Amino acid sequence: MQCVLITGANGGMGKATVTRFAESGYRVFALDRTLWEARENVVPLQADVTNEADVAAAFDAVRAETDELTAIIHLAGMYLLDSLAELSPALFERAFQVNVGGAFLINRTFLPLLKPGAKIILVTSELAVRDPLPFTGLYGITKTALDKYAYSLRMELQLLDVSVSVLRAGAVDTGMLGESTRQLDAFCDRTKLYACNAKRFRAIVENVEARRIPALKIAEKLLRIASRKKPRFAYAINRNPLLILLDLLPKRLRFRIIRKVLESPAESRKGG
Repeated sequence: MQCVLITGANGGMGKATVTRFAESGYRVFALDRTLWEARENVVPLQADVTNEADVAAAFDAVRAETDELTAIIHLAGMYLLDSLAELSPALFERAFQVNVGGAFLINRTFLPLLKPGAKIILVTSELAVRDPLPFTGLYGITKTALDKYAYSLRMELQLLDVSVSVLRAGAVDTGMLGESTRQLDAFCDRTKLYACNAKRFRAIVENVEARRIPALKIAEKLLRIASRKKPRFAYAINRNPLLILLDLLPKRLRFRIIRKVLESPAESRKGG
């Protein structure tokens, strides 16, 4: 039986992916900070991907069960919505630790179990190759960094016949979308620097997130990538037309549009 390790197993995409792989006959090591319930073909592992001791213990548990992983699938991550000028240094560092450092630590630790032909698949974001919207900067920066990390890792691991791929996903119907709304409201309440027009900003966020796809579609896509003999580096799913169009505009025009949309009514009258 082929074995896979899936991080972020208790998230919306994680649960769908663990279930889909298990149903397809894989033995799944489901890793998350909170334990999965044990079920057929699923081995729960409790670990924080940023904690070296946790990850080392998870490696020992997997190695006790198998000496080979067919794939490592990275779904662990955190969403952030805040201004770069106001967020705390601790949150800035934590974002990189979770969204980039966790993948690094898992891959470095579990590499001995990846034989020729194995695959590493990282779910990044469609924002990884696009300019971020206001106040999503840190999230976009970490996802771009994760995408570049994956590219560099592929350059190196191809020499060991291990492939690395990214899935750049748009909006997915998971708990993270509710979290974005919560963080948006909290940001508009607490910001001291920006007279943010929350209603207009919410309209942008809701437009971007309106075209959600079920988490099962992500799981199906990951299963297809893992099943390919020679997967390519980058895959995309559910790209947002608004973000694509915005990226086609000259940067100066983009800045003007976003400023006009987000400035407060008082600022609009002042500018007029």
